[in-house]
Formats: sequence, structure tokens, C-alpha cells
Amino acid sequence: MQPQQQVSGHLAVVTVTYNSNAEIEEFLTSVGLELRPGDRVWVADNGSIDRGTLRTLVAAQGATLLEMPENYGYGGALNRVIAQIPTNFRHILVSNPDVRLRPGALAHLITTLTESPRVAAVGPRVLTPDGVSYPSARNLPTLSNGIGHALFGKVWPSNPWSRAYHATDDTARHPSGWLSGCCLLINRTAFDAVDGFDDGYFMYFEDVDLGYRLGKAGWVCLFDPRGEVVHRGAHSTTTESITMLRVHHESAYRYLSKRYHGWWLAPVRMALRWGLNARFALISRRMARRHS
Repeated sequence: MQPQQQVSGHLAVVTVTYNSNAEIEEFLTSVGLELRPGDRVWVADNGSIDRGTLRTLVAAQGATLLEMPENYGYGGALNRVIAQIPTNFRHILVSNPDVRLRPGALAHLITTLTESPRVAAVGPRVLTPDGVSYPSARNLPTLSNGIGHALFGKVWPSNPWSRAYHATDDTARHPSGWLSGCCLLINRTAFDAVDGFDDGYFMYFEDVDLGYRLGKAGWVCLFDPRGEVVHRGAHSTTTESITMLRVHHESAYRYLSKRYHGWWLAPVRMALRWGLNARFALISRRMARRHS
């Protein structure tokens, strides 16, 4: 018997689009092959320019389109859609539209999610289009490994801080501090218990923050490599790379300042702010020179 036949309960799939018409049809087709009777798909659009075409593409696949009145970011849009999904949908797959599910991926993720009531989320093995594993299940960033990874991750990939941060085995199922939000199956009870994603993250680190809060609340996040997806890349952000770089650094600061929030840590937060601002300035100058 296939894993997909062993589980019960309705599944909701939610994706967020922003000028993603080139990706959404293939995404919906990929997901549709994995769905069971009663499962449904919602598309949250954050203000795409060509919504007319998007409406046609979504309707043709039998999905539901919810048009956001403004761009709420990734986690913010997901929160608003999930709040409108009927409560009988207990499993929520959140995914980028540039993800493609491999056959059987969803079945394996659902099976793992339903093995224990304390499992909050399950993440698949994420592959690049070239078939290379992306480190999608990582330890939570701390002051030491986060700073070390930020400073040396690009120029010295095997540095001890990056190794401690990644610390991942993509061949076996294991607990993880956080799982990539590019494709993530969520236990709705756990999601609601921690009030979903933090809307304060426009993009980036909303998945890290979710993993941190789930762990603090006693839930478990699991990585299951039996479920595989292909992530084609951040198509929505490539034309605004410096803007997204700024957002990434702002989100990193938000996460670390939330985690290290005591008044006695104010000097640490100040140093973090300075360091992240300096890192952004350095990288953005390099990017500007490359494109000049």
C-alpha cells in the first residue's frame, strides 16, 4: 500500500505568488498529481502585475486564488490565507511556486507528520535543478555560528561555524532546528498554537523564526529525505537583488534581536546591527560593481 493511502484528513496546499505566472502552472500541475480527493490548493497573490493571466492559470487547475490588497510578504500572505481555510484541513503544505514535487513526495511527508502528535512540521529533501542537495534543514542560528557563517560562509565554506549551522545529513530522517519555508508540511494545530508566521518578516527568516518558536513550545520539526522536491530558484527576487539583500539583513537582525532580547544584551544587539549594516554595505557595493 502506498503511504498516501495510509493517512486521513484533508490537506491544504498554499503558495504565494508575485509576478510568478511563468511558474504557477507547472507548480499546480506538479502538486495536482500528488493530491487526494478532498485536498485543495490556494494561491495567495501579493500584487502581481498581470493578475488577469494568473486568474486564468489558477482557475484552469481548479485552485482558489486570493488576491492580497497589498504585498504582505511571504509569511504575512500565508497567515492571511491559512486563517481563511476551513478548520477540517489539518495539514498545510506551504510552498514557493518555483518548487516541483517529485512523485510520492507529499505522501511521505504526510506519513511522517502524522506519526506523532508532537510533530509540528516536516521538510523534504530540496534539490537544485542540477540534482544537488540544498541544506534545507539546519540548526538554529546562534550568535557564534550565525556571525561565523555570515562572515566566512562564502570565502571559506568549510569553516567550523558554517558546519555547525548546517550540520545536516540529507540521507536520513532527523529532527531539525528549522526547515526551509520553500516547501514545508505543517501540522495546523502546532501552527495555530504559536500564532503562525511572524508578519514582521517581509521575506527571509520567517521559517527560522517559526522553527525557533515551535521548538520553544515543545514541538518537533523533522527532515524526511524520502520526500524530494526541486527548487528552481528565487525567480521573484532576481530583479531586485540589492533590495532583497537589504531585506535579508533586516530579517537576520530581527530574528537574532528577538532571540537575544534581554536588556543586558543591548550592547550585543547594537554590535549585531552595526555588523549587519557593514556586511550589507560591503556586499551591495560588490554587486553594484559587477552590474556597472
